[in-house]
Amino acid sequence: MGARGGRPGRNQQDQTLAGVGEFGLIAVLSAWLPPGPRTLVGIGDDAAVLAVPDGRVVASTDFLLEGRHFRRDWAGPADVGHKAAARSLADVAAMGAEPSALLVALAAPPDLPVSWARELAEGLAAECARAGASVIGGDTARADQVVLAVTSLGDLAGRAPVLRSGAAPGDLVAVAGPLGHAAAGLALLTAGITQNPLVAEHLRPAPPYDAGPEAAGLGATAMIDVSDGLLADLGHVAEASGVLIGLDSAALHPGDRLLAAARAVAGSRRHGDRTGLVTRPPDAQALRWVMSGGEDHSLVAAFPAGTRLPPRWKVVGIVAEGYGVVVDGQPWPEARGWDHFTASG
Repeated sequence: MGARGGRPGRNQQDQTLAGVGEFGLIAVLSAWLPPGPRTLVGIGDDAAVLAVPDGRVVASTDFLLEGRHFRRDWAGPADVGHKAAARSLADVAAMGAEPSALLVALAAPPDLPVSWARELAEGLAAECARAGASVIGGDTARADQVVLAVTSLGDLAGRAPVLRSGAAPGDLVAVAGPLGHAAAGLALLTAGITQNPLVAEHLRPAPPYDAGPEAAGLGATAMIDVSDGLLADLGHVAEASGVLIGLDSAALHPGDRLLAAARAVAGSRRHGDRTGLVTRPPDAQALRWVMSGGEDHSLVAAFPAGTRLPPRWKVVGIVAEGYGVVVDGQPWPEARGWDHFTASG
């Protein structure tokens, strides 16, 4: 990104990207993205320079595509910024690292208001601050729709990285953070129900970033963030570790908020769908959100048996000899989560 300037005035913010140009946009964005304590050289040069106390860098990258990951008629620009940062920073935390920085590439239509880009930057900065990170650079380009490519960096602080491949028979499987909330929020939005707190959890997921380093310190043998669905993501752990993961549906029973959301969505469909669509029972729908919903970006990890876990880690299953993921000893009969290249829509 180009040189940092003062915060733009209201008249500039009311313009479009075409009106301010590429370097005007960079000035707007950089003015709202303060450097973090690890940033030695930030926005304004060809590349940033970041202090790396550990000597190793954990890195991950992620896309956020308009029409696929968000809709501008549902999500405000600050929501998009929060979500873009959370999706990538959660990957770093899932390795047991402390998030430290983001690189953000933004492509957008020329008629996009500058004020939208400014609020996007505010959302990015706010979520970074929650994680202990900062935006240190990026790039801009023109596109027909808004596209963000986000690269996150993290510091292991002397710990070994927690991989997907270390789970062993006898380990406990535990989750930190909500499951199914983001999926329920999306279903509510799709049904035209916007006044529900779960909608906000879809628009602005809040990963428990510090739970990643915490799990590493507790001796976690494997970890992943729940982005595509609990079953799908644990499937990656099971495959990488060569084990069977058995989940307990009773431990994953949906809470009252999810059950109420499922009833609201079912009621909306009964009254609004002239095709006579038959919906699944609310308790079954809510459990489906928990098992395969994804996008909460909570953390799920395996720990050696007997590990004393802090209260926020909820044990939901065990690791055993075998292969794959089962629920109450049986294969899950429905889709396990999201796959970008096989899912429809």
